[in-house]
Amino acid sequence: MKFFIDTANLDEIRTVAEMGLVDGVTTNPTLLAKEGRGFKQTIKEICAMVDGPVSAEVVSASSAEKMLEEAHTVASWHPNVVVKIPFGPEGVKVIRQLTKEGIRTNVTLMFSLTQAHIAAKAGGTFLSLFVGRVDDMATDGMEAVRDAVDMVHTYSFASEVLVASTRHPLHIVESLRAGAHIATVPFKTLELLYKHPLTDLGLGKFTDDWQKAGLNFD
Repeated sequence: MKFFIDTANLDEIRTVAEMGLVDGVTTNPTLLAKEGRGFKQTIKEICAMVDGPVSAEVVSASSAEKMLEEAHTVASWHPNVVVKIPFGPEGVKVIRQLTKEGIRTNVTLMFSLTQAHIAAKAGGTFLSLFVGRVDDMATDGMEAVRDAVDMVHTYSFASEVLVASTRHPLHIVESLRAGAHIATVPFKTLELLYKHPLTDLGLGKFTDDWQKAGLNFD
């Protein structure tokens, strides 16, 4: 399973890239606004740091014509840019057109198998299914992920299932079990994936034993 980092913070992206974990980056208007920097500038700097898909989102969700114009603009910034399109009737029109043009898309704000099916039929490159927000409603956000993975395999869609709105390591474990192609993960959650108390205990014992024995590299 590929890891995308869900952030527009250049320091976080640089750190994860140095770990060798980042296969791509997802951004959204909220994450970009948080950084307080220009949209185009930020996306181009991210593309220079990461050799993988970088999602940049359009914002005129009520108009296919305006979204298509915005999509062409962001796609022109760098070959690694994937145009992020909010799901909906207007968005699906844009996805179909961009697919015909060979422009990759990340279909966002999906929560159900039927939405993922429509997006896959339209040619969406990445099907972003949100799990955390569904969990907040006391239902299983991973159910749609599992079903979408089965759907993609059963009908041989070219789309990849991307697990979004991940909030803790268990979401990553469940994504792996579901066979998801990608999980996009906040920086803090990626850091937690390294942690296990037995790792810390084992490292401490090794260090103590080494020092007590007076060992060195000579």
